[in-house]
Amino acid sequence: MTLKSITSIAVFTALFSSSVIAQQVIYPAKGQSAAQQQRDEAECYAWAKGQTGYDPAQASQYAVAPPQQSVGGERIRGAARGAAGGAAIGAIAGDAGKGAAIGAVGGTVLGGARKRDKQASNDQAAAQQQQATAQQQQYFHRAYATCFEGRGYTVR
Repeated sequence: MTLKSITSIAVFTALFSSSVIAQQVIYPAKGQSAAQQQRDEAECYAWAKGQTGYDPAQASQYAVAPPQQSVGGERIRGAARGAAGGAAIGAIAGDAGKGAAIGAVGGTVLGGARKRDKQASNDQAAAQQQQATAQQQQYFHRAYATCFEGRGYTVR
């Protein structure tokens, strides 16, 4: 093993294992040295990443927000549409102003309902994204622990 690869492993371990080990306690049950444990940490990290496709060091890239529907202006657009439709119907009935007012109120209510529906859809998409990321993290930690157990460590 070259000095460069040893340095790379040490830097890798220092940067990334702290976040992984924070959730798992790894004990060298077969008397592995600290140096061996560091090598195993780097190798198990790489293996778990390869098995799961998830890299905790790049967790921010997994936290990409799902596409959001634009929310805002639904009540105004609903009022305008309702007023236009109400005015047209009111003109036929002989009172365009009254028809426009009734249409505007109905359109505002309908626009509010559309806004709530869009917001609920956005909230649901965000919750699903968060759940998927948490599941990926769990798979990674399980694979990481499995690798260590296979190398004779106790993982808690």
